[in-house]
Amino acid sequence: MQPSKASGAKPLVVHESEMDFDGGADVRWRTLLSGDRTFSEKLTLGIADVPVGGDVPKRHHHPQPEAYYLIEGTGLLEIDAETFEMRPGHAAFIPGGSIHRLRNIGRVPLKLLYVFPADTFGDVEYTFLERE
Repeated sequence: MQPSKASGAKPLVVHESEMDFDGGADVRWRTLLSGDRTFSEKLTLGIADVPVGGDVPKRHHHPQPEAYYLIEGTGLLEIDAETFEMRPGHAAFIPGGSIHRLRNIGRVPLKLLYVFPADTFGDVEYTFLERE
């Protein structure tokens, strides 16, 4: 049974291994909390894995603010005209509408937690500035 916004939110606990991967060669992610997959609301949360040299994703923006928490690896986070180095334990707030990207500059895969104030991941409207 697929959760729906009409079904209402309920307390829940999920493990990342219970969720399928999405994405491609540069980044793959598991959305852990999203109203279209879990009985949750107003918050979308997931884990992203970025291979060495990969991007999360190329430069983009969306109306919603976003937060990152770096679990493993080393990255360069670009937000508008500023660049920040991120290592495990760093958290970042990305204001809605900001042009941003996170590049893995380390020697190991990068793993991060992401959070949006959105009922579902599908509610996040991405605009990409670069195409491969």
